[in-house]
Amino acid sequence: MHKDVAIIGGSASGMFTACLLARQGASVRVFEASESMKPEPRTLIVTDYLRTVLGKLCDGIVVNRIHRFELFADGRVGAIPLRRPDLVIDRSTLIRRLAEHAEENGAKIRTGQRFLDLKPNGKRLNFTLSSNGNGNHVEESAQVLVGADGACSRVAEKGGWPVRQTVPLAQAVVELPEDMAPDTTRVWFIPEETPYFYWLIPHSKTHGVLGLIGEDETRTLKALKRFLDRKGMSAGEYQDALTPLYTGWIPNHRRLEGNDVYLVGDAAGHVKVSTVGGIVTGLRGAMGVAGAVLNGGPNGELKALRRELNIHRVIRNIFNRFTQDEYIKLLDLLNPDTKHSLGRFHRDEATRLLLNLVLKQPRLLFFGLKALISQTRGIHPVI
Repeated sequence: MHKDVAIIGGSASGMFTACLLARQGASVRVFEASESMKPEPRTLIVTDYLRTVLGKLCDGIVVNRIHRFELFADGRVGAIPLRRPDLVIDRSTLIRRLAEHAEENGAKIRTGQRFLDLKPNGKRLNFTLSSNGNGNHVEESAQVLVGADGACSRVAEKGGWPVRQTVPLAQAVVELPEDMAPDTTRVWFIPEETPYFYWLIPHSKTHGVLGLIGEDETRTLKALKRFLDRKGMSAGEYQDALTPLYTGWIPNHRRLEGNDVYLVGDAAGHVKVSTVGGIVTGLRGAMGVAGAVLNGGPNGELKALRRELNIHRVIRNIFNRFTQDEYIKLLDLLNPDTKHSLGRFHRDEATRLLLNLVLKQPRLLFFGLKALISQTRGIHPVI
């Protein structure tokens, strides 16, 4: 393998792409805009599918395990025990672990290098970087370029991809309530304040993060602070991010004058729009991109990921139309069989989960279809 690959962005998906390619002998360079590989900490909850993807690389990055979800809607409570616990991780720890593994396999990581422009010349992909240290421009080239530079990807912009819509995430580190077990995550549905939900995820026996996804940065932070006040909690520190909103599959590969450019992770919109979670799907995208680079064409991993993301898009279109009363009715429909299905199948296998839920509780299908065609709330679907 003599592929010469440049990866723009030291994200989790970018570093995992570097790991996979370097393992197979490709020449890999990662260019990261930050001055060091010390990303801002952010608590994340993922399914145990992370272990399937990362294997031993998962060792040492899990800070907590979640065995139970509690869902709240205007006084109603639905408890979902998980057959396979969710994993709570810190994003910065994950990225550093992947970076170390990439370097162990021969990848070169250069920090303080900000991507500026892309200029294919028919033989190679020339690109320009700005060195943060002195502001000088640096010219580089590669056979293959991978954009892993986040929701506002400059590689996507220069490669001709459309601008992606983003949504803000805000969360605060808080002390756990006295009545909350550290192996339980709480979720509140309040559609008047967010079409998504609030969450409280423990990352230790005493602390966790309370947050939400909103539609506007300023209003989202204000909503979070009001919710904290209602719950009698104070924030130790805040964490925030912009996340791409998946609105349909956009091919993440382009040929520019005979050379390949790929997008991966948030840059490619590889995010479950139902929950706006993108770690596992971003890593799956990295597997697909690495396979395409190594084998010279599309592969089954990207096709499977596309199907999964489209199922989450359908789910989000339904939830975007839910009123508070409909969330209450949804919790009332969670009989023991449906709770068992929700605990057995996780959100990174949405197709199997939905099929099983419909078999266990057929009324969920009609309830979802009714909400999907309803126009009473005036919320635009994710199209």
